[in-house]
Amino acid sequence: MTEEFLHHIWKFRLFDQLELKTTKGEAIKIEKPGDHNFDAGPDFFNGKIKVGETLWAGNVEVHINASDWKKHFHQHDKAYDNIILHVVNNADTVLYRSTGEEIPTIEIKDRIHSKLYQNYLDFKSSSDWIPCEKQISSVPSIILNSTLDKLLLERLERKSEYILNSLSLNNNNWEETFYQLLARNFGFKTNAEPFELLAKSIPSLVLAKHKNSRIQIEALLFGQAGMLEEHHEDQYALQLQNEYVFLKQKFKLQPLEKHLWKFLRLRPVNFPSIRIAQFADLVFNSSHLFSKIITISNESDLRNILNVNVSAYWETHFMLGKASKKRSKHLGNEAIDNIFINTVIPFLFVYGKQKGNERLVERALSLLESITAENNAIIRKWDELRIPVSNAYATQALLQLKNEYCSKKRCLNCSVGNYLLKNL
Repeated sequence: MTEEFLHHIWKFRLFDQLELKTTKGEAIKIEKPGDHNFDAGPDFFNGKIKVGETLWAGNVEVHINASDWKKHFHQHDKAYDNIILHVVNNADTVLYRSTGEEIPTIEIKDRIHSKLYQNYLDFKSSSDWIPCEKQISSVPSIILNSTLDKLLLERLERKSEYILNSLSLNNNNWEETFYQLLARNFGFKTNAEPFELLAKSIPSLVLAKHKNSRIQIEALLFGQAGMLEEHHEDQYALQLQNEYVFLKQKFKLQPLEKHLWKFLRLRPVNFPSIRIAQFADLVFNSSHLFSKIITISNESDLRNILNVNVSAYWETHFMLGKASKKRSKHLGNEAIDNIFINTVIPFLFVYGKQKGNERLVERALSLLESITAENNAIIRKWDELRIPVSNAYATQALLQLKNEYCSKKRCLNCSVGNYLLKNL
């Protein structure tokens, strides 16, 4: 038996409550189990329990054994003085308040259906890709869909936390925060960290001062990325170096270490040098990006902003000084979708929430529904299990389900898991 399971049983009243009595024989009626507390202190706040003829309001504590109360030293903690009911699997001792009154206790070990606990154990010990892999097809679509709606919002809220933390560090400057996290997204998974550091090392206002010169923008970005520190011989690289020497001194800039950038096992088109060239194109051709994303309602217009390319030099190079065959290196649709999903939409969502603008929140959700389903190993596995993956709204929710619930076996915190535990 685990306390996690007992918390679940108590929270959802999944035990026989017929003729429920305390260990002293007093009749018990549960008016409200209480609000589950995941922090320090009693397990459930604000419960309402009728003991005999008296209705008590207060906190409820749950343990496997009644003696766990003393093992956890609750008798010395004033936070437990107003416990109105002690719920235990095994009442192996009698407990008293500091006033000498016995704490009302109920024992529920013989009131829990054995099948329910066995289902829980089966899920916890499962080695399948998800614990309910063999059973999930039996879950009604209304339960699955409502679960995905909840998880999609949960995922957006988690992304919002990162944005708000960055916003605080940027003195509530939305433009600068968007610029930094958009840069992070241009690094995608492999180079996200150095890309964000790059943006933080060179404020957007510095780039804006040289907006009319593509070569200076590229010099600033490649220079700050630490890619101009080596000796170069081709004319473009030398021009960047010459520009950067002046600009570095002018703005008192400190470049990143080049070793931060990862090239290994990346396709050349995804090299950080190409992504920086694409980001430079975006900076050169657009300004006030955050203002644009919250005011432009047409999706195709928004996508056009991100439909960036590279300057002529980079059409024939993947790295500085190393020529290659000429090839188009515009940002592809899949990459643009990724930026929408991970930056544009979370910013619309959190800004709408912060400003009380429900229209922006709804727009964020609508954009997710309009974007093609993501294609990755997790989503392909959900597809194999015949779970609908119609668009990015669904795939983002399914990623949250797999990463935060299934992989961590948090079945008791999952509506799908709850349904299956009770109905298998």
